Amino acid sequence: MKGIAIGLSNNSKEILKRLKKTEFVKDIYIAGSSKNDEKENELIQVQKPREILLKKWQEIDLIIFIGSIAASIRIINSFLTSKDQDPGVIVIDNKCSKIVPLVGLHLANTQNIACQIANLFGGEIIETNNSIDQNLLNLDAFGNQWGWKRSGNIKDWSKLVIKQAKDEEIFCKQLSGNRLWKTSESGKIINQINEKETEKPDSTFHVSIFENNERNWHPPVLWIGIGCERNTSKELILNSLHNFFKSGNLSQQSIAGFATIDIKKDEQGILEVAEEKNLPIKFFSKEDLSTIIVPNPSNVVQKEIGTPSVAEASCLLAAGEESKLLEEKRIFKNQSGAVTMAVAESKNQYNPTHGEIHIIGSGPGDISFLTNNARKALSRCTVWIGYKMYLDLIKPLSRSDQVLIESKLTEEKERCSKTIKLAKEGIKVALISSGESGFYGMAGLLLELLQKIKKESRPYFEVHPGISSVQLAAALSGAPLMNDFCSISLSDKLTPWSLIEKRIEGALLGDFVVALFNPQSIERNWQLKSVIDQCLKSRPGNTPVLIARQVGRENQSKKFFTLNTIPIKEIDMLSIIIIGNSQTTLIDEIFLTPRGYLQNSI
Repeated sequence: MKGIAIGLSNNSKEILKRLKKTEFVKDIYIAGSSKNDEKENELIQVQKPREILLKKWQEIDLIIFIGSIAASIRIINSFLTSKDQDPGVIVIDNKCSKIVPLVGLHLANTQNIACQIANLFGGEIIETNNSIDQNLLNLDAFGNQWGWKRSGNIKDWSKLVIKQAKDEEIFCKQLSGNRLWKTSESGKIINQINEKETEKPDSTFHVSIFENNERNWHPPVLWIGIGCERNTSKELILNSLHNFFKSGNLSQQSIAGFATIDIKKDEQGILEVAEEKNLPIKFFSKEDLSTIIVPNPSNVVQKEIGTPSVAEASCLLAAGEESKLLEEKRIFKNQSGAVTMAVAESKNQYNPTHGEIHIIGSGPGDISFLTNNARKALSRCTVWIGYKMYLDLIKPLSRSDQVLIESKLTEEKERCSKTIKLAKEGIKVALISSGESGFYGMAGLLLELLQKIKKESRPYFEVHPGISSVQLAAALSGAPLMNDFCSISLSDKLTPWSLIEKRIEGALLGDFVVALFNPQSIERNWQLKSVIDQCLKSRPGNTPVLIARQVGRENQSKKFFTLNTIPIKEIDMLSIIIIGNSQTTLIDEIFLTPRGYLQNSI
């Protein structure tokens, strides 16, 4: 994103520096005279706001002002043209307590960005538009969240938005692309029309691969198969693509990518077209292409390169299972070469460079333990996926246009696979894990699966740390983890019990404080006693022990025992156990493992 932030007074310096660390802002400025001081420091440039905007207005996506709304409006007033061309504008007060999306709420994605900044900085977002008040779908912008591109005159879209604001019925005819959006609270309000139903043109928008409608969202589902003579020009390929699509009323905004035979990996014309369109190319071997049944096989091509089809076979192969050949091959020629093209429509979208995966550590329970960084990521994502109980805990933070997908406790792999699939379609997805996702959570499995995907096809991912239940349990009891400690899960479903025993043995040998996760279940009812018996061989029976249960939740409890008195039968999977080391003390219910500061100061 090309964004700038302008502080209207010297009081805004610290906020500017914080904004500089986000993905929204590249350059930061303080309003002032550049003649007196070129730079306030290495980060903040000093310049008059109008001079900044004269240089930057046409090339930036976002402007954030820190200061007065009235002053901000006066600065941008003469630059405003139309909402489909102007950058988004956000105003933030000097304390970062109020965030106001001012311009470009829909088209420039300002509303969502303001929401992310509010969650990251702990401020309050101030919004007054109808879509927020009435939980309406942002008709002219929501498709961006689903990896789609929009066509049609902005005035036609504005008319539809006005109808919606007047509480008139809005209709959608969707012929392709992901349909999950319909399950959101805002999506359910939109009336759905099937392919054979008569539509109401003035009240309808389309989701399709076609270009023959006033208002259309285009999902990336079309794969272009290309075969060409060596050194065919980029211009011929582009002109052929234009004519090919125009004849079928197809939108180039629905192109997912190009496909061809692997001997074309160095074909300059194809590479240049893909680069110009910012689209991927899939290359296939002649053996793979030969397995695809096509309507127009060629003996000439078979003799020349070893497969009866390149264009038709490659686009079908790229489009995947349940794809259909939408346009059979056509040959285009001129003095600069010859190119053959075919088009296949995929069942699934493909736009991994637009998709994102945010692995969220949601904390031990109560929503108050969710970090601002995690809240920002949640507001950025269109789809949240997680175990139902964890989703329910953070559901109050969801918007009406977001989709929550619930899954069962034992469906971890399916959950991760679904997350990756949606992200590869161009959708921003939050994968929810309890506690800290990197501690026995979803981060490990998700990243294992991502490692199996080629880097160029891998969606962006980010792990957002959360507060672990063991951290909260320790905080509730004192500071038992002040010195070296280790955590060990007693679940042997994924780790052999013999290895768990070795880890316990090593922790005891090193005199670590030991935190036990997953201590006991109905099926695993002997392992905990075995571990306690193992501990008693190395540590005295009066070693203090914390049993914390349901930490961060409504029925939270903490109880102190010793190794000799642990009530093993009362412990379950909702419990965390912290076993002290040789230095750990329990005095007046203050559970403490000294770091050694007092001894060193004597």
